[in-house]
Amino acid sequence: MRSMRIVSLNVGLPRMVDWNGEPVTTGIFKEPSPGPIMLRTLNLEGDGQADLSVHGGVSKAVYAYPVEHYEFWKQTLPADYLPDMNLPYGMFGENFTTEGLFEDAVNVGDRFRIGQAELMVSEPRLPCYKLGIKFGRADIIRKFLQSRRTGFYFAVLKEGEVRVGDEIELLSRDASNITISDITRLYAFERDDLATLRRTVQLKALSASWREYFAHQIQKLTG
Repeated sequence: MRSMRIVSLNVGLPRMVDWNGEPVTTGIFKEPSPGPIMLRTLNLEGDGQADLSVHGGVSKAVYAYPVEHYEFWKQTLPADYLPDMNLPYGMFGENFTTEGLFEDAVNVGDRFRIGQAELMVSEPRLPCYKLGIKFGRADIIRKFLQSRRTGFYFAVLKEGEVRVGDEIELLSRDASNITISDITRLYAFERDDLATLRRTVQLKALSASWREYFAHQIQKLTG
């Protein structure tokens, strides 16, 4: 892997917003912070998730999004999404805006050191309607998933301080070689890849809910 680092740390507490005439609480609004910030088992200090059934928890403590994807969105999204296509870091609700880490190059279960903390790649981010709230348009959800530029979540193995500019050091690669892109592909694009599905349900680093989902998919395919 090439040089990897934290480009931006982004945090924000849940807030109430209006969406389609209804009040909604969301934690997707993040603001960059230089740090240092203490990374705890469930989140960065000063950060929070509104709906823990979808976001947050041990396997989704930190959301990382590659800075390289920002240029794709600036070139791809219609100009009416945002004035002058201003996409500040944290726009996708990520805690870590990263450089050098990509969905097709990191395995579920890969372990990294960032600052004083140690983390494990756990699963891709699936977009929910709150991404539509952030962009002010519901169709960003479909565009986001179809782009396969999902980013991914980290579980925190060791708490510690992190800050902008910290190198992302690979500690170990998971031997199963199931990438974040593989999980997204099996979920949304190639649901009949039995060989990879059978490998994925054995992946201990993947959350139980994901493994149960794919086990059900295997059952539907095989009868």
